Amino acid sequence: MKRLLFASLLSFSLSACAQPAPPQNVSASAETATAKEPSFTAGTPEARVREALTRINPKIKVESISPAPVPGFFEVVATGQVVYVSSDGKYLFQGGLLDIANRKDLGEVAMAKVRKQVLATLPESDRIVFAPAGKPKHTVVVLTDVECGYCRKFHSDIARYNKLGIRVEYLAFPRAGLGSPDYQKMVAVWCAADRKKALTDAKNDRPVAQGPCASTPVDREYRAGLRMGLEGTPMILNEDGKQLGGYLPPEALLERLDMLAQDKQAG
Repeated sequence: MKRLLFASLLSFSLSACAQPAPPQNVSASAETATAKEPSFTAGTPEARVREALTRINPKIKVESISPAPVPGFFEVVATGQVVYVSSDGKYLFQGGLLDIANRKDLGEVAMAKVRKQVLATLPESDRIVFAPAGKPKHTVVVLTDVECGYCRKFHSDIARYNKLGIRVEYLAFPRAGLGSPDYQKMVAVWCAADRKKALTDAKNDRPVAQGPCASTPVDREYRAGLRMGLEGTPMILNEDGKQLGGYLPPEALLERLDMLAQDKQAG
């Protein structure tokens, strides 16, 4: 089931295992309330754009409103997605905005910036890291769930990813929502003395005992996933916040990472 951005007006799926709608007792605004919304001066185009979004859904959490490459429109990052709204607040479109000359999806460029900022707020100590021997060639962040089939498939090849020089840093995303049985399993994993073993056990339907744990980063990482536009698991990101796909086999992921590294060096 797709997460809703503007009530029932707009929605889209991003990843391999779809995320169910948030539980009824947890509002979308509460889940994504991890960043302070910017203020907009009354009477400005930005304020008109914000007012138009409020009319659609007053609970929308706006990250940023900035001029779009299309004249007369503003680019809006809101609730983990990018939309474009006319400066008079009358029109809105959602979907890829392609820079044909440079072959870039400008909406994805905007979201990559948001994801990179969000990732910087999540310390490495809160992640479950599977690293290759020696210096890694690439690092990816993977938002994962213990029940998702593609998450389990990815983890079953974790040794292969590492052998290819890919460092994998897991973040928790219980796709059934906060407070769900899935969430409780992930809390047990992140509370375990040996998180790596606990994650592997959980993904193979082996029980993970809940150890003493005052708090875990699971809630924060779940909300961060929503803010980064996650709608399913796994979600694979590189260090620049670019989304590499829902699931990629080891060799395909290495090829994609090598290509991105070459493009970055080329400027």
